[in-house]
Amino acid sequence: GAGGRWRVQRGAKPCPVPQRHCREELRGQLASVHSAARNEELLNLARTYTRHALWIGAVTSRRGGQWGSQWEDASPWNYANWAPTQPCRLFTTCTTLSAHDGLWRSKLCFQLHPFICQY
Repeated sequence: GAGGRWRVQRGAKPCPVPQRHCREELRGQLASVHSAARNEELLNLARTYTRHALWIGAVTSRRGGQWGSQWEDASPWNYANWAPTQPCRLFTTCTTLSAHDGLWRSKLCFQLHPFICQY
């Protein structure tokens, strides 16, 4: 349902693959994050699996001349935890949550990272 459960997938994949995996395997989405408490929860979950960065469901892109970020599950953009100088606004990027500091960073969508599904 509405993001009540979370699963970290350890296999590193480029971002479109996790999005499909979450949808097909779990009938869910890549995780969207709407509060500092939820970010902390996902950080703690991530740390039990990896020391690295994991895909979450935010995409930053240019629409109608404006740069903006949105969640792939179409939920409201009401919280963000970007690292300094982030997000990148040069080309469309996907987003990782760092298992080190909990901050979000723009990454090229074809980079390989584990990922967090919500379902």
